[in-house]
Amino acid sequence: MNFPLFKSTLRANWIIGIIFLAIMFMYLSIILTMFDPDSMESLNQMLETLPAELISAMGFDALITDLASFLAGYYYGFLAIMFPMIYCIITANRLVAKHVDSGSMAYLLSTPHSRLTIVTTQALYLVAGTADLLILIGLAAFALSAGMYPGQLAVGPFLQLNLMVILLMLAISGICFFFSCIFNDTKYSLALGAGIPVLFFLIDMLAKVGGNTSWLKNLTLFTLYNPAKIVAGDFSLTSAVIFLAVTIATYLGGIMFFNRRSLPL
Repeated sequence: MNFPLFKSTLRANWIIGIIFLAIMFMYLSIILTMFDPDSMESLNQMLETLPAELISAMGFDALITDLASFLAGYYYGFLAIMFPMIYCIITANRLVAKHVDSGSMAYLLSTPHSRLTIVTTQALYLVAGTADLLILIGLAAFALSAGMYPGQLAVGPFLQLNLMVILLMLAISGICFFFSCIFNDTKYSLALGAGIPVLFFLIDMLAKVGGNTSWLKNLTLFTLYNPAKIVAGDFSLTSAVIFLAVTIATYLGGIMFFNRRSLPL
């Protein structure tokens, strides 16, 4: 890894991470203020009045019984994957494809450092940035929960939930990074680097509706991530391994492809 390049990349992209962290923290704070242990029954009754398809699509297909299941349904089922996904799309495109498209990659490659070192450094930055964003949000959720509702958060399931969402988003970041490495033009990098994760997200929502669309669950990674089941004690080691395998395959694939392909320098 090239530490000067890593620091330069951090200086160029840290504001994006801070913006997404602030947005996610804001929503987290708002959602936590809505939690009332004494009104869980009425909340579930309200959800039952909504269309079943809408409830399933938004990830509210399990009873909310405690703080962990509340966070799983209202935060980790949608917001905690939507915003990090957007962060991964934007950052991955800026790390490689934008440098090639703007011509600044020629400057980086004119340094004594190899192409492999440069692209590996960019990959490590995206991994670290994605993981740090979700780790900080997890710590914030834990701290706010402990302060606002002492002793009501089931720590074990909550930690498992955070581990799974980190693994999922690392896999998504790997997909974004792969397409950033194989295209010279940012419009193509974004078309697939953003298009595939967003398509996965939409397919998962359709699959949750059930009926004629249930078969779609086999076409997306998001189906392997079920916050309600995780906090209920059903942690899937298979899903975790799949996310990790996709992460390794896409990052290594992107690095190898970029290291060997011709660049318009």
